[in-house]
Amino acid sequence: MTGVPASAAGGSGATPARGGKLGAAAVNQASLWNIANLLTMARLVLVPGFVVLLLHDGGYDPAWRSIAWAAFAIAMITDVFDGHLARKYNLVTDFGKIADPIADKAIMGAALICLSYLGDLPWWVTGVILFRELGITLMRFWVIRHGVIPASRGGKMKTLAQGTAVGMYVLALTGPLATLRFWVMAVAVVLTVVTGLDYVRQAVVLRRQGLRAEKAAAAEAAAEQAEAALESAKDEGRATRKAARGGSHGASHGAGAAGTAGAASEGPGDAERVSGNRGAAEAER
Repeated sequence: MTGVPASAAGGSGATPARGGKLGAAAVNQASLWNIANLLTMARLVLVPGFVVLLLHDGGYDPAWRSIAWAAFAIAMITDVFDGHLARKYNLVTDFGKIADPIADKAIMGAALICLSYLGDLPWWVTGVILFRELGITLMRFWVIRHGVIPASRGGKMKTLAQGTAVGMYVLALTGPLATLRFWVMAVAVVLTVVTGLDYVRQAVVLRRQGLRAEKAAAAEAAAEQAEAALESAKDEGRATRKAARGGSHGASHGAGAAGTAGAASEGPGDAERVSGNRGAAEAER
């Protein structure tokens, strides 16, 4: 904000209008720093810190891994709250739409890669989850002009399972808890694959529906243009016929007037000839 009230701008009425535009722009820019976006930014900042904590001292110190788990848990919690706050209080911004999914995938991807690097998690598990997440992101851009597929219950369960499983692997668990985390991760992988396939199916259906709607709209527009062209041609034809009828009527009227004038001009001559004939007859008598 400029700090100058609109009434202090002075000048003509145009000056306050410019001040109003500047004020609106300042408000829009200030809205970037809302609580939802701040939580998203904090989650992005946590990513490198989480990696350092997890890999500190070779990555096998239980104390450091517990601290890393705390950072990961904070990131997961902020992921829940920033979206909720943005929707509830109308704090949705373009920055949030882009940064929020990036932050989600950044923290999850960093955790998976670090765990596979440490040998705690098979690389194929990391590959499946990352391939699914990146593939679905590209799929969103593929169908975004046709619509948005809402988050399903399965997708939410997948996110919860992934976060729980990865969090359990970040902790240095042993015994039954180590076995439990294996099965939690197995459930997360299954949900990842199933929900990914379902998302692909929905995306294909949405794109087909969008293409059909676009074709129908194009056909309707073409039909309207053809109808308009036909009406225009009919109007031109009617105007041409009307002009032709007007010309022929004028010609016939002109011919009639000429005939009348000719008859009128011949009248005096005939009278003179009749008078001459009478004179000759009287002379003969």
